[in-house]
This record gives sequence, C-alpha cells and structure tokens, in this order.
Amino acid sequence: MENGAVYNETTEPQAKPPRRPFGCTLRHLRGWRLPTKALQAILSLLAVICEEIVEDCFKCGGLYFFEFISCSAFLLSLLILCVYCTDVYETFGEDKVQRV
Repeated sequence: MENGAVYNETTEPQAKPPRRPFGCTLRHLRGWRLPTKALQAILSLLAVICEEIVEDCFKCGGLYFFEFISCSAFLLSLLILCVYCTDVYETFGEDKVQRV
C-alpha cells in the first residue's frame, strides 16, 4: 500500500466568508440606533455649515465654542458610524470598542 492512499485528506478546506462591499454591515446598529446616529451626523454637519455662514460678530467667544462643539460632534458621530457599520467592530472585539 502506498502512503498516499493511507493518508487521504479528512477535512475540507474552510470556505471564506462572503465579502461585503467595504466591509459594511448594519448588524451592530439595529432599530432606532442607526437613524439616530445618522440624524446626529447630519444635524451636527448642518450646525458647522450654519456657523460658517456667520461673517461678522462682536463677541465671538461663544461662536467659536459652538464651532468646536459642533465640529467635534460631527467627527465623533462619523467615527461611531464607521466603527459600528464596518468590520472594525469584529477586528478589535466588543470589549475594546466598548472601552474606547
């Protein structure tokens, strides 16, 4: 008997999971959470745009603070959408994402 006949492969190769376009998934933002986060990103972008329309101000401290807060809210809401709607969530793991 030849060694090749005795030692046949007994396991099948693992099938690769189907690739999603850009790794997008909506599994982690279900129900009301996805529309809420999308609305938050849109409204914070609208706030940034409205702040940029202002040309003249006498005391601009409040306006600059509003610009900082609205821009930060926009960037953070985009980051949250990117983490929860792509493969980053599975890559880092739920415990690390929750910790951050």
